[in-house]
Amino acid sequence: MTAHNPITWQTLTTDVLIVGGGTAGCFAAATLGANPDVSVLIAEKANITRSGCLAAGVNALNAYITEGHDPEFYVDYCLRDADGIARRDLLATMAERLNAVTADLEDVGLVILRDADGKIVNRGPRNIKINGENIKPLLAAQAEAQPNVTVLNHVNITDLMIQDGRVVGAYGFSVGAPVAYAIRARAVFVATGGAAGLYRPNNPGFSRHKMWYPPFNTGAGYAMGIRAGAEMTTFEMRFIALRCKDTIAPTGTIAQGVGAPQHNARGEDYEGRYGHTTSERLYGTVSENRAGRGPCVLATRGIGEAAEQDLYKAYLNMAPSQTLRWLENGQGPDAEDVEIEGTEPYIVGGHTASGYWIDAGRRTTLPGLYAGGDAAGGAPQKYVTGALAEGQIAAESILKDLPDLDYADEDEGARPDYGAYFKRDDLPDLDYADEDEGARPDYGAYFKRDPQHVDTEQLEEAMQKVMDEYAGGISQGYQYNEARLETARRRIAELTDLSATLSAKSMDDLLRIYELTDRLTVCPVLIAHLEARKETRWHSFAENADYPDKDPAYACYINSVTKNGETQIIKRKLR
Repeated sequence: MTAHNPITWQTLTTDVLIVGGGTAGCFAAATLGANPDVSVLIAEKANITRSGCLAAGVNALNAYITEGHDPEFYVDYCLRDADGIARRDLLATMAERLNAVTADLEDVGLVILRDADGKIVNRGPRNIKINGENIKPLLAAQAEAQPNVTVLNHVNITDLMIQDGRVVGAYGFSVGAPVAYAIRARAVFVATGGAAGLYRPNNPGFSRHKMWYPPFNTGAGYAMGIRAGAEMTTFEMRFIALRCKDTIAPTGTIAQGVGAPQHNARGEDYEGRYGHTTSERLYGTVSENRAGRGPCVLATRGIGEAAEQDLYKAYLNMAPSQTLRWLENGQGPDAEDVEIEGTEPYIVGGHTASGYWIDAGRRTTLPGLYAGGDAAGGAPQKYVTGALAEGQIAAESILKDLPDLDYADEDEGARPDYGAYFKRDDLPDLDYADEDEGARPDYGAYFKRDPQHVDTEQLEEAMQKVMDEYAGGISQGYQYNEARLETARRRIAELTDLSATLSAKSMDDLLRIYELTDRLTVCPVLIAHLEARKETRWHSFAENADYPDKDPAYACYINSVTKNGETQIIKRKLR
């Protein structure tokens, strides 16, 4: 790709554009497929058959209403784990669908483990065991089977198309060919996932992408909403995973699967000292290591050969590197405890409450734009089935909104009170709008510049170093203070200015530039949220050294809107 071989533009038109063909995106497409009169286009950066968080498979569904429990049991668990900073309405509408979407998965071929009596095998009080290596191909096939669904693989969406304050489509480019797309749509559903790679990861160099959350989830969905002025929520509730050391494989399979407790180097079960929420289990490990009582482990020694074989098989379904490590070392979990550590922080709405501020129908604050799965905030502990539920809810809302409805003239008493969070009465008709070609991103500009003294990889490493040292990364034990955050803010701004000078020789170069740009767009919003919550409500997730205690004054949502590059904080009361 050179300056004399410019990018050509293509214009596409669809009723519904789904940005991201992961868990929520595929299920939304399958739901929309029930209405053959509605055209649906999925734009996916990779290939939907093996994209998103489920690319490698999973061995359990962690959000399920097990026998003897009801959806409220799950909602209460989520609220406790988030210390109250979560939306009950979003959690309730999600939880009531968890088992139904699981049944849908089984109908399309997912293997759900059952006992001799045909009952589903539980892994814990809220999750069940599956053989899920092929879960993503099954979801992709279900979406692609719909005659009104078109899939555009290997296309990276970068910006929302806005007209009169309403989202009317999006812009993107092919990651392999010199083609850009202006996609006009009556409704846009963002299901791109969360943000990894903001912080310096556990493993350096060649292994730097051996992380818990997919490295290709760059926060693109957040970034396009931030640039367009959408309201975001709870970015300060970062997610930091407790994982098997080096392989960064999940620990829940061991902790719940074989009941292995967390022990320090003295053999003490330390979990009870700190608490049992997700953040407290991590905080306990960080604190024990800081106090010199590490390394910390999951005490698996002596679990027996049968349990060991079960763990080998379970990890082959989702994290083969852990099984390979055991086999290569000649020491399985029956013979040796499994060392654990925390990862770098991520922004992900499927585990915490970070993401777009939405109503119960998964509408964002920008008319015509919807969000679900990891991109949507307010409902933590979604996991796989919660993302499916949100994709389904968003699809149903889109189908309701697509007819030329004028919310200003409707009988307000006949519809749900979504306005308890923000008013939707001025939502324009969801009909096609003319595109302003002058608003298209200038992708070709990157190919006209001479190479500079820095490249995307160098700037990404510099960004991760800044976030790690000044915004509460691994090297700081996840702690931060106002002085450090101010330094982070200033240095991220400097890196953002440098990123504007980058040049590209290929479409892959352009992709890397935009992945960096998206992360640099998310970073200052995250920093602003961390600074705004002047308390420590979730140890390690948001460990504010200036304010080490919880403050009732911050029993609220920390939201933000970015205008002209400045992040404005909004405090919203709990509902």
